[in-house]
Amino acid sequence: MKSPKVPKPTIKRLAMYNRFLRELRDEGIPKTSSHEIAEALNIKASQVRKDLSYFGEFGKRGVGYDVENLCLKIHKILGTERVWNVAIIGVGNLGRAISHYPELEKYKFKIVAAYDVDKRKINSILLPGIPIKHIKELKNKNNDLDFEIAILTVPSNVAQEVANILIEAGVKGILNFAPVTLNSDDRVVIENVDFVVSLKTLTYEIVSNYE
Repeated sequence: MKSPKVPKPTIKRLAMYNRFLRELRDEGIPKTSSHEIAEALNIKASQVRKDLSYFGEFGKRGVGYDVENLCLKIHKILGTERVWNVAIIGVGNLGRAISHYPELEKYKFKIVAAYDVDKRKINSILLPGIPIKHIKELKNKNNDLDFEIAILTVPSNVAQEVANILIEAGVKGILNFAPVTLNSDDRVVIENVDFVVSLKTLTYEIVSNYE
């Protein structure tokens, strides 16, 4: 499993390696190399080898990597060798779009619950077998959750309040799409996704490349 010393960018690249390896496996390709992985992801082969070295030895010089074996080992490192139950919190346009994203179940993330505060949405069906419940129901469930991860797609002015409810309810991780940094403690892991920050990073790169 990952160690605290492993940089977050390395973990993100591992997820990219895993996706590429799955594609090779689905195509029936048994072997690959750090150079092939690097070329596909537009990074350096030395970076691929360094990332993998945090977790042990996976290949042999001159032979490369066994695709199936490396794919399974990265799954174990990332914790995706099993299915993770996920809840959508905030069923607006973004929440609905994420819930219908076909790659989620392919990569072992299963939407099992949905919550909102809009009375017009409560008890309507988000996905087959998944009615939208009122967020207040989380306060009554305590630790009896049927999901471990929450995808938060609520307005920024209520994001912290909702995150606090999730934390007290016993959720283990929050993927936060609200444009605000959430406060937390050691009980839960929070990953922030900010489209505007990513766009500003992109514009910086564009400006830097064309000056």
